[in-house]
Amino acid sequence: MLTDLKEIQERMKGIKTFILDMDGTIYLGNDLFPYTHKFLDTVEKTGRNYYFFTNNSSKDLEAYTTKLGKMGIDITPEQMMVSTDVILEYLQEHHPKAKLYVVGTPALLRAFEKAGWTLDDKDPDVVILGFDTTLTYEKLSKLCTFVRHGKTYYGINPDLNCPVEGGEFIPDCGSIARCVESSTGVYPEFFGKPSHRTLEYIVKATGLKPEQIAIVGDRMYTDIAVADHSDVVSILVLSGETKEEDVPSSKHQPDIMVENIGVLADLL
Repeated sequence: MLTDLKEIQERMKGIKTFILDMDGTIYLGNDLFPYTHKFLDTVEKTGRNYYFFTNNSSKDLEAYTTKLGKMGIDITPEQMMVSTDVILEYLQEHHPKAKLYVVGTPALLRAFEKAGWTLDDKDPDVVILGFDTTLTYEKLSKLCTFVRHGKTYYGINPDLNCPVEGGEFIPDCGSIARCVESSTGVYPEFFGKPSHRTLEYIVKATGLKPEQIAIVGDRMYTDIAVADHSDVVSILVLSGETKEEDVPSSKHQPDIMVENIGVLADLL
């Protein structure tokens, strides 16, 4: 793991694109970090590109691009990646005509419908669990019943908690999956970070070699873990969930660690 600024600067010379986590990396809640624009401007000035990737499947692409726009960050739809995109691509390849039961927010359901999928809460072929901030006992019970009956079962993002304003957390998709597992004994395959399917999706979407890509984030078990055993460079920022004292004991080790993306901007 590199922490020396000169060594990091040398390592950055081969990077063509940055894949940026959002909450804890470029902003916290609704507050943009003061150094975010500096980093994004520097990336562009040095002839590089950047994309955003969020595991939060409770919102759709339009919600994220709108939020960024209000913060003064204008991007193309192609620059915004959501964990939902990864599972949608997988379903198209492996379950092209499946009927789906999706546990998720109205925004998540719209994303599936917009992509052409048939939603069926009576006799689906595949059941999918997303980060559902509108979760009800009825939806949870129905999901458990389908899982017990052997329906193919996937989860979108494995995060246990989602950070919110005031330094608090709310249960995320991974926690809901643990609840389903307690009832059914079944835990789903997930598609957001750190799934290898997410890494494959990112490499394909950017059209670059893995060693030309850097993934930047604040969470060890998703942002950093997704680059494990690959040539993609993982960069941990200490502006969000992970503190420096957490790093030595983690089984996932970043290639590079910096205080925040403002520091990283000075090394490009």
